[in-house]
Amino acid sequence: MTSPQPPKPRPGDSDRAAPEGGVPRHVAIIMDGNNRWAKARGLSGVRGHRAGVEAVRAVIRRAAERDIETLTLFAFSSENWKRPKAEVSALMELFLMALKREVRKLHDNGIRLSIIGDREAFSSSIQRHIARAEALTADNQGLHLVIAANYGGRWDIAGAARRLAERVAAGELSPAAIDEPALDREVCLAGDAPVDLCIRTSGEQRISNFLLWQMAYAELHFTPLLWPDFDAEAFDLALADFQRRKRRFGMTDEQVEAHDA
Repeated sequence: MTSPQPPKPRPGDSDRAAPEGGVPRHVAIIMDGNNRWAKARGLSGVRGHRAGVEAVRAVIRRAAERDIETLTLFAFSSENWKRPKAEVSALMELFLMALKREVRKLHDNGIRLSIIGDREAFSSSIQRHIARAEALTADNQGLHLVIAANYGGRWDIAGAARRLAERVAAGELSPAAIDEPALDREVCLAGDAPVDLCIRTSGEQRISNFLLWQMAYAELHFTPLLWPDFDAEAFDLALADFQRRKRRFGMTDEQVEAHDA
């Protein structure tokens, strides 16, 4: 099992969290509810996923407008292969179609695209288009759009640990040098700020093996909206909710106030 190279670091301090009351630097979204949206309308699950693409477009636009640095979307988990074969095939077709049709628009708007996850399970065509999309947008300085596809947080951490172990075995690294920063440099999105805000749609309240390392101190926002109904206004409401939160990071209120003074 292989893992992609970490994306290029962005300018600035990658481990600095968003200030209280400010816009989150990194927003992650678990896009849930496509099937339920379709079922409620007597449609196929595939129609729900297609409707979800419109929500993706709306959220990308609003994230760019709000100067979010990184937007990570959970498109397909490593567990989603268990779904019906017809649905998985349709999802792969949608993924390939998006890579063919949407990447030029992203590039024209200065958006940098990265795909994180284990790519080996994808068809050679999807893998080629992923590589082309990342190469085309690699130097863009706007929003960093990350699509998590065949991704799992445990897979991510295990891969980081394996790479560190390989360096130890090769004599390049001392076991004593393995600490949180060392592991942080090996996980996906090593060059980006940690997740400030995680949004999950459809009323479910769990993180489902998503960015387990990167979301250590993320604020969580759960909405009953099904993903195809999540729009720019709903995104703004989630950002407003984030801005009302007091982020303590293990400190007391007094310490936080003194630190922000």
